[in-house]
Amino acid sequence: MAAPSGRSEAVLDRLHGLHPKLIDLSLGRLQRLLAALGHPERALPPVIHVAGTNGKGSTCAFLRAIAEAAGQRVHVYTSPHLVRFHERIRLAGRLVEEAALAAALEEVETRNAGAPITVFEVITATALLLFSRVPADLLVLEVGLGGRFDATNVIDRPAATAITSISMDHMEFLGDRLTGIAAEKAGIMKPGVACATGAQDPAVQAVLEAEAAQLGARLLARGRDWRIAERAGGLRYEDAAGALDLPPPALLGAHQAENAGIAIAALRAWAPDWLSDAAIAEGIAAAEWPARLQRLRGRLAGALPAGWELWLDGGHNAGGGLALAGQLARWDDRPLHLLVGMKGSKAVEEFLRPLLPHATTLWAVAEPGQHQAVPVERIVAASGGRARPGPTVGEALAALPRAPDPARVLICGSLYLAGEVLKADDPADPSP
Repeated sequence: MAAPSGRSEAVLDRLHGLHPKLIDLSLGRLQRLLAALGHPERALPPVIHVAGTNGKGSTCAFLRAIAEAAGQRVHVYTSPHLVRFHERIRLAGRLVEEAALAAALEEVETRNAGAPITVFEVITATALLLFSRVPADLLVLEVGLGGRFDATNVIDRPAATAITSISMDHMEFLGDRLTGIAAEKAGIMKPGVACATGAQDPAVQAVLEAEAAQLGARLLARGRDWRIAERAGGLRYEDAAGALDLPPPALLGAHQAENAGIAIAALRAWAPDWLSDAAIAEGIAAAEWPARLQRLRGRLAGALPAGWELWLDGGHNAGGGLALAGQLARWDDRPLHLLVGMKGSKAVEEFLRPLLPHATTLWAVAEPGQHQAVPVERIVAASGGRARPGPTVGEALAALPRAPDPARVLICGSLYLAGEVLKADDPADPSP
């Protein structure tokens, strides 16, 4: 993925050498740095903090869209970026500009004074510094990895928290037990603060319930405290405050109903004065988030036969595979060609398993610029020999069988792959 340009890139290049590990989950280094910066984390607008394995970014997109539909100015912090580094930091509705980003990074570097720090901690400190200086009505803050010791978990009293679907991922950092991963995600809960959660494995739910009870946090669980379901023409949401009939979510996929519901539950628990039923409906219908079942219409799509569809999704773990499979089951009206490329640390077999029954053909791909790409041969082996080597997206698209009827193509398996595909399909910045 592309790094920031010019001054900001130079700062990050210098800071890469300050800590031996790229990821080292801890709060002490960042807390020291924030103190040196005058505690910008204490001068923020109301914060909604979002953790989970899958759906964090989509939930953040719904939160932002609803608030903006109500006329609010919204900061957003997400990761990773797809094409431009600046996608990670949105200031009052606009992506951070290079000059402001570079100046803030240089200030953070100076205050850090060469002390050990990870690059993500530096980026988080920079984002918090910028957020503290630009007026806004809401900050949507996405956890980077885990929760309890993630760099974003320096907010003492958020307006609300949210935990999306939890499944196995990042086991090298969070452990190989689902309940242990759940405990790390639950670390963003705060005393007296409502936490909206999606449907969870019973063992995960038990962990979340226990953590909430210990802290005195109010857990709002799907199916007990709030409900959302498809209805004719859209969705119906219900909680203790009443029912809402909503339009279909702008983000495609059955799983997006849950992400929309988590966003609504968190906002209604906080209940800011500006929240209205009309803003909720407008935001659900307007949310945008690249590489989440995104229809591509640029250069790559233009190379396919007339009537074909090209789609892109960044799902990359077992939970992501299951969510995708739910949408693929609905796509039974035409042949489906899957192009899969993944990151080296991911469980390829678990991601592929629910997708295989829906694929007319399966292709293993790896782009030249794709970060830590799994070798094509590994994906072929994980598919039981069913996948054909692309070996690149362009070559796979050119080799697809041209049947008389239109087909659908889905590229998936990695956000890093998604970034490369977006650059190839349209060189313009895809960030909404």
